[in-house]
Amino acid sequence: MAPGHPTSAPRDALSPVGLLLACVMTAGALLLVNGVHGGEPPRPSAAQAFSAPAHPTGRTVRPLPPADPVRLRIAAIGVDAPMTRVGLDATGALRTPAGGEPGLVGWYGDGTAPGSAGTAVATGHVDTPTGDPGVFYDLGALARGATIEVRRADRRTALFAVRAVELYDRDEFPSEKVYGSSGRPELRLITCGGGYTKRTGYLGNVVVYATLTAVT
Repeated sequence: MAPGHPTSAPRDALSPVGLLLACVMTAGALLLVNGVHGGEPPRPSAAQAFSAPAHPTGRTVRPLPPADPVRLRIAAIGVDAPMTRVGLDATGALRTPAGGEPGLVGWYGDGTAPGSAGTAVATGHVDTPTGDPGVFYDLGALARGATIEVRRADRRTALFAVRAVELYDRDEFPSEKVYGSSGRPELRLITCGGGYTKRTGYLGNVVVYATLTAVT
């Protein structure tokens, strides 16, 4: 299991960033440490990283009122998956989807709803204990500008544009950058990534940064 570590105080009052950071890393490593790996999932390239400030300065659409997300679709990498609310366990770690289901996307339900003002966070497994691909196996291959669709319980769909995809070592995870809120409706998708060892599991995290651009 990957160790947690202290983080700075959250900027977004709805998201306990310090707790969430530790649990995202720990939850993935717990399920993946015994996995069978014939190869590694895609890693983001320099072309996918930020070439501008982390928070956008251009116009975004009006934020939506809170509503639970029910499905996430990323056509570019073949993701079309149900979403489920996840919270924190007694140790302060983020719970994974029920039963460790690799096809589900977990949304941190005590934080921002996708499409609402603030930073919404969703996580999914990169693979399974037997080495089969998880829902976010290809997350590192997403290109800037790709569309992420989140269908919500209010029957509205929030459309996000990918602004960057970056890979961080778990000991150098930039929590302020990843979880900090600009006040705009933004989305972060997080999974395990980087190098892998049987002793420690994955050594880092892939993070997708996306901003709300339309609502249907």
